[in-house]
Amino acid sequence: MRRSVRCGAVGALLVVSAAAACTPPQLDRAEHRTSPTATPRTLASKGFPPDAAQARTQLAGLTVAWGKNWETYERSKFGDGWSDDVDAPGGRNGCDTRDDVLRRDLTDLREGDRNPCVVLSGTLHDPYTGKDLPYSYRRASQIQTDHVVALGAAWRAGAWAWTPKERLTYANDLDVLLATDKTTNYEKSSKTPDKWKPPNRGYWCAYGRRWTGIKHKYRLTVTAPEKLALQDLLATCPAEIR
Repeated sequence: MRRSVRCGAVGALLVVSAAAACTPPQLDRAEHRTSPTATPRTLASKGFPPDAAQARTQLAGLTVAWGKNWETYERSKFGDGWSDDVDAPGGRNGCDTRDDVLRRDLTDLREGDRNPCVVLSGTLHDPYTGKDLPYSYRRASQIQTDHVVALGAAWRAGAWAWTPKERLTYANDLDVLLATDKTTNYEKSSKTPDKWKPPNRGYWCAYGRRWTGIKHKYRLTVTAPEKLALQDLLATCPAEIR
């Protein structure tokens, strides 16, 4: 059994600790299991998510505009299911995108012997609720893979103008994805932060940083209420990392 490490500050997943943004853990060489294609997985873009100060700078630079073309959104426009054929963190490593997310976000991880991509079991410290959720490959799970800035929200903010390949990349970018509680994910749906925030207030800082980082990375717009809500989320970051 290999244990992954969860970054922690105020009960959050992938959150800053003290003065710097926390990046997903890398395995020791002795423990490193490669995918079936022997390609080491990339867990996140360099410098992602941004720290609080960077996020504020990025937020200030985002274009403020109302969403467009909401009525033309369809999930299929972001590709059919998960794809490994993308130029994004997690892409082209021979593993399913969901398995990449589970391997990154779960602790007490047990991987398949024949296929180390497959996650057989583990535990998620859910960032949205703060609950510890068990995961089992062979049983129905309360754990889903959430697009933090949902596909519908991305569509309204500019993805409607992207190419199909660009939308496929977004849908499978590990920077955009988190393992989360199923019920809470349904409640979140495609809502922006002015309409939904994680029940776990300890994750608000990280949520604001991650949401802003995604919008900046993909040059998506924000609405005026959304921008104000993100400013409020970033205001919850501890003083030493503001």
